[in-house]
Amino acid sequence: MADNTRALTAKIVTAYLRNNEVAVTDVPNLIQVTYSALFGTGTPAPVLAESQSPAVSIRKSVTPDAITCLECGKHQKMLRRHLATGHGLSVEQYRTKWNLPADYPMTAPKYAQKRSDMAIAIGLGRKPKPPAEGGETTNPPRHSYPPSRWSKPKT
Repeated sequence: MADNTRALTAKIVTAYLRNNEVAVTDVPNLIQVTYSALFGTGTPAPVLAESQSPAVSIRKSVTPDAITCLECGKHQKMLRRHLATGHGLSVEQYRTKWNLPADYPMTAPKYAQKRSDMAIAIGLGRKPKPPAEGGETTNPPRHSYPPSRWSKPKT
């Protein structure tokens, strides 16, 4: 059985090395990891922490017209949905992963200003006007529509 396990490990490692470039110093580790993954020698393979570098520098990720995703480098107007659907990250996880400040924008500045101007133009964020002096405000009469033929008759 020992020869069979070694032969199987050798076949797998050989096939991997034919298709991938691996440093000569990493080959023994690759053999050991492959063997332990196949036959469970009892010692788990060491987990290497992947240090990911951002696609662009944090300073260059915010431009007036777009926010660049540090995960993939894609330019977006709004990052929140892209992070959730494309990378499975919430805004808090994204900020923690890249050590971003709490006030790091998730929306492009020009886009946010455009949306703000549009909201102000349609009257959002304003309090209702006070009633005219000396007179009470009267509510317009409510229209009474005829009952539909499917409504229950009032008894």
